[in-house]
Amino acid sequence: MGAMSRFGNNLYTGKVSFPFVGRRRLWFLIAILLVVGSALVPLLRPIQFSIEFTGGSQFTVSGLSAPNQSLAAPAVEKIVADAHTKVTTVGNTAVRVQTDQMTSDQTQEVRQSLADAYKVEIDEVTSSFIGPSWGADVTRQSLWGLAIFLALTFLILALYFRTWKMSVAAILGLVDVLVITIGIYALAGFEISPAAVIGFLTILAYSLYDTTVVFDKIRENTREDGEASGRTFGESVNLAVNQTLVRSINTTVVAALPVGAILFIGAFWLGAETLSDISLSIFVGIIVAAYSTLFVAAPLYSLLRENEKSVLSRDKKVLIARERAAAAA
Repeated sequence: MGAMSRFGNNLYTGKVSFPFVGRRRLWFLIAILLVVGSALVPLLRPIQFSIEFTGGSQFTVSGLSAPNQSLAAPAVEKIVADAHTKVTTVGNTAVRVQTDQMTSDQTQEVRQSLADAYKVEIDEVTSSFIGPSWGADVTRQSLWGLAIFLALTFLILALYFRTWKMSVAAILGLVDVLVITIGIYALAGFEISPAAVIGFLTILAYSLYDTTVVFDKIRENTREDGEASGRTFGESVNLAVNQTLVRSINTTVVAALPVGAILFIGAFWLGAETLSDISLSIFVGIIVAAYSTLFVAAPLYSLLRENEKSVLSRDKKVLIARERAAAAA
């Protein structure tokens, strides 16, 4: 613990410094590769959308002592040979079966077939139907929610920090988080469901919180720029990121641990698959958000500000004073 405290103190005072700003070209190149790679994932493995987005039929078989997923697909295909099925376990006593859209007659026959396969009364097999228009409404509302979130984020950050350039850097960082998270999510073969969308919005909020804390420290440091601080603008930004590095790591670990427990223990080990979509999106997003704030948003903000006349003038004075001090020594 003492070593960690000394490490954090050295980061805060500048004795130890990671070049977040100095090597930003490398970080930007890595970010571009990750975003492009994530955007290309659907070409290799098409994104799967849940029944809430695509529409279809859903059956739930209840009252089971030992849910067996392998019985569901053959029971459905016995009635509709080319049906695409997705089977999940709900708790310890039920199985959920999602299929393509079916007619009323097919729905009744599938209910009976599932009841026979699982040896339960037909009353234990419930069915529901989600039309494509409802799925289109869900998609539209999700996109509207994302657009409103980004617009409000831009406006609030611009008002709070009193510069639109911080808003631009933060929004690009959020887009980076969203694209990479969705790419990893799709690569893992998970369906995008309303729960996953909630997870995506949640990690955007988390990323915004992390970025705001770092940017607040950047604003504090850059107010001291000039000959008095002995730092250029880029050096002040880099110092701020290093000063908040330990906090960012601790917050990420504390946030990721319980979500990771839900994902790996609850979903993968205990079979609570209903938790897998939202927990995976949040778990991946938390990690990507921490990376994006440190390696994308903060260095990008420095890049956007360094060519301003006032910043160039202050940096020039700092460098001249530094050269004079070196010559005098």
